[in-house]
Amino acid sequence: MPSHDKTPPWQTILAFATIYLVWGSTFLAIRIGVQAAPPLLFAAMRFVVAGALLFGWTLLRRESRPTAKQWRSIFILAVLIFLIDYGLVFWAEQRIASGIAAVIMATIPAFTALFEILILKTQRLTARLAIALTIGLAGVAILMSHAFNLGDAPVDTPGAIALIIGSITWSLASVLSRRLPLPESKFVSSGAQMLVGGILLTLAAAAHHEFRGFAFSSVSRAGWLALIYLIILGSLIAFTVYVWLIHHQSPTKVGTYAYVNPVVAVVLGYFFAAEPVGLRTLLGAACVLIGVIIITTRRTPTPSKA
Repeated sequence: MPSHDKTPPWQTILAFATIYLVWGSTFLAIRIGVQAAPPLLFAAMRFVVAGALLFGWTLLRRESRPTAKQWRSIFILAVLIFLIDYGLVFWAEQRIASGIAAVIMATIPAFTALFEILILKTQRLTARLAIALTIGLAGVAILMSHAFNLGDAPVDTPGAIALIIGSITWSLASVLSRRLPLPESKFVSSGAQMLVGGILLTLAAAAHHEFRGFAFSSVSRAGWLALIYLIILGSLIAFTVYVWLIHHQSPTKVGTYAYVNPVVAVVLGYFFAAEPVGLRTLLGAACVLIGVIIITTRRTPTPSKA
């Protein structure tokens, strides 16, 4: 709900720049990190630390702690968002360029709309929505297909499928969060979800033997810098800015991150990681973003990742 206060324009511009650039750049930071450490373990380090800091801060502020029912909801969302979605994103970015990963994850609003139809019953499958879904998924198909000779190679199929599954579980979590009992404070809820998700990712990393032969001293300087960036800017600062924005701007304006972040990720990947941007990437990204724009200009977008 937009606020009627006298917020200086520079604050609003800075806030939008933060969620555009920081959230768009987290895909490159993940790509750098998973080249320096096992993916699930790297994800676990990010969210255990970020979750402990955010949740610990709420305890120092003496905010209400989650009830037993709320902890159950937090656990469900932590499984869907952090264990499955983020776990798959970190794993997939070993195989797929960061810009492409961001483009595929931009299908989240489309899957969220589907779950709103199936679970919340707040949407109907209109012709507009069907067209948007078709265009968006066609973009992913272009990125993956071996049938099109577009000059550059198709993206890794297992990696792309992992990202699609991650988009689906994130979307499901976004819809369920509107029905599940959660703490009133967004900071308490998000901090607890990150902390629980980080613990689950740690257990998953152990189950996949990622601790075997791993030494923290073997992580490169670039890997540590990527981790610090993801914790401080990606999970703490950008999320705080997002919470501030949704209280000062309309959801539609804030939701523009859904199609700005992938563009930022592709540009950063091209210039700073030498990720190729060929005709396949451009066509696939264009289709996905057109689908996202059709959806987000009609409905309230879902919150982005912390």
